[in-house]
Amino acid sequence: MSITINQCIDELTKYGIIFKDISILELALTHPTYSYEKSLPDNNQRLEFLGDTVLSLTIVEYLYKRFPDKQEGELSKIKSAIVSGETLAKAARKFKLYDYLLIGKGEEKIGGRFRDSVLGDAFEAVIAAIYLDLGFDRSREFIFFMLDELIEEIITLGIKDYKTILQELLQKKYKKSVVYKVLEENGPDHDKSFTVGLLWEDKIVAIGIGKSKKEAERSGAKLAIDFFASME
Repeated sequence: MSITINQCIDELTKYGIIFKDISILELALTHPTYSYEKSLPDNNQRLEFLGDTVLSLTIVEYLYKRFPDKQEGELSKIKSAIVSGETLAKAARKFKLYDYLLIGKGEEKIGGRFRDSVLGDAFEAVIAAIYLDLGFDRSREFIFFMLDELIEEIITLGIKDYKTILQELLQKKYKKSVVYKVLEENGPDHDKSFTVGLLWEDKIVAIGIGKSKKEAERSGAKLAIDFFASME
């Protein structure tokens, strides 16, 4: 068993997840590029497919019970935001999943283990592995361990994020939008920090900082909303 798998086992143990069949966890961490280079018979894509369904059922059941007054359309929008690739990648980073992936050398060179799509797929594959090895209840627990804060953020903010709110505000009042510009990019690939400036008539009216460009843009948009509100 590789050091990578042992590290993942240790991390899962913190959440009370103890695998009976370690091989299924190893498969969940095996990216297609790794299985191709090592001539392995399988990778995590089938598990990702299953994990997507387990995740969707978990979130749909949760939203159905939590919001008895919301209609299907509104519930669907909230669910889509929660299970989006961006949200799952955030959860995967919280779990440090990038450290545990078995990934091909070519994909490694281009920073593949840190891409949202790779992390999101692997996160769903781990959910499926827990489901198959330990059952639905344990997979459900893991999902909420990883997603609880993100779910509350999405529900609190609503489907519209700060960027959308800012854009609608400016379009309605000024018929134009701010320009987002990356001012700084610091740190290693797995722990980057972005600083984004929001330009209005060639002047920076707000600055946002985040672990991704989108997060930094949203952070800046939140401040920009306050800035334009103060101009009224």
